[in-house]
Amino acid sequence: MAKVTGIARREKLRGEIETIDSVYIDEKTGLAGDIRGTALNRQVTLLSQNSWNDVCHELNAQIPWTYRRANILIENIDFLHRSGYEIQVGEVILEVTRETDPCPRMDEQFDGLTEALMSNWRGGVCCNVKKGGDVKLGSIVKILV
Repeated sequence: MAKVTGIARREKLRGEIETIDSVYIDEKTGLAGDIRGTALNRQVTLLSQNSWNDVCHELNAQIPWTYRRANILIENIDFLHRSGYEIQVGEVILEVTRETDPCPRMDEQFDGLTEALMSNWRGGVCCNVKKGGDVKLGSIVKILV
C-alpha cells in the first residue's frame, strides 16, 4: 500500500526546505505555504521513494529526499511514465501534468544528482490540484487510472 512518508515546502525560490507532518492543499494555491502553489502545471510535486532509493543506490550515497526539493514523498509507488492521470493523496486529487525535470540545482545539492534523476521519471511528477483537502504523514495514496 502506498502512503505519504514525507511532506516539505519552501516559502521562496532557492529557499530553505521545511519538513512538516501535515498540510492543506488547495485548488488555487496548492500546498499551503509553498512558493510553487500557483505555478501552472506544477502546483504540487511528488517523489517516489522507490525511485529515490534507485538514485541513492546509483550514487552510492544516502541522500536526504529533501535534496530533490519535492513536496511529497510516497513509499511503495511507481508513477506511470506519462501525464494526464490522477493520483489521490489522502483527501486530495492531483492530476499529473508532466515529469519533474531535474535542473542543475540538483548538482548543487549533491554531485551527480541531476544525471541520476534523468531516466525513468526518477525526478518525480508535477501535478495540478483537482480537489483540495488535508494530507498528513501516513496518508494513503492511490493511482486513479
